[in-house]
Amino acid sequence: MLTGMAEKKTTFGLTLSNRALLTRGIQPKDLIDMAVQAENSGAIDAIWVGDSILSKPRLESIPLLGALAAQTSTVKLGVACMATIAQRNPVLLALQWASLDVLSGGRTWLAACMGYPASQHPMAAKELEVMGIESKERPARLEEMIQALRVLWSDEHASFRGKYYSFQDVNLLPKPAQQPCPIYIAGTPRSHQIGDGGVERSLRRIARFADGWMTNQIELGRFRDYVGRLRSMLLEEGRDSNAFKTVLYYGISVNADRDQAFREAKSFLDAYYQKDFTRQGVEIWNACGPVRHCVESIEGFIEAGVDHVTIRPIGKDLSEQLRIYLEEVLPALHP
Repeated sequence: MLTGMAEKKTTFGLTLSNRALLTRGIQPKDLIDMAVQAENSGAIDAIWVGDSILSKPRLESIPLLGALAAQTSTVKLGVACMATIAQRNPVLLALQWASLDVLSGGRTWLAACMGYPASQHPMAAKELEVMGIESKERPARLEEMIQALRVLWSDEHASFRGKYYSFQDVNLLPKPAQQPCPIYIAGTPRSHQIGDGGVERSLRRIARFADGWMTNQIELGRFRDYVGRLRSMLLEEGRDSNAFKTVLYYGISVNADRDQAFREAKSFLDAYYQKDFTRQGVEIWNACGPVRHCVESIEGFIEAGVDHVTIRPIGKDLSEQLRIYLEEVLPALHP
């Protein structure tokens, strides 16, 4: 991705549904084949996978990315987002991710987030309980984890002392191939959930600790607003706003019949997230309808200046949705 604002070009990714192994009968080889197909198209810059431990069972993200690293050679490999980062040990995670970065030739993108609070879903509460984490600890743990990873990845005598994570004089080897190894923060804070102050703290956390921001389930106007606020905060933090990247995690369900596209998307998402999505809940982060509708939905964010858009094809036939994304949607976005 180019840093010069005048020459900025949006790049595109593919988000694989690694939970579909359990919800749709997709096989591991299918996921790998989709990634290879996407890379071979020449239009995809990154492959992303999801993350959870118990709350939404799936193939664990790091081994899956390792398998993808072995079968690809150019695409970036990311986790969108690592919802369980606050539940992990920083030294072990630092070694796992550094190893992945070395094995892939420096192709990793780590997008970290806090995951669901315990109050939002019983399985999220169970996951936090089993991992020994209080839900209220998640924001501070996320901040500490990012700081701990950075020092482990860069210092020969890494030391860190926080409230939740501490270590002394650790020389983690191998170090990542990328120096620095990028860490984004994923999230879409909303005032009605955490108040205006909570939104301010969330955006400040991103501006202070992250190399970029990943978002989903976001309206175009809110995206523009948050990008503007983040740019201002980055300047206040003494950071280069042109080096900071934005990523949109979006979905498409393509069908000439918009109602049918919605029904297929809702069926997929209800099973995937164990929820009963409303139409608004589906369409705030998934374009459902003909190719032209999906293209126009994505174009709004491109015009708003997003650096990278990663698309998750969803619906009844994932292979066909992927084909449409690669062969019909992307060419329309690259005239």
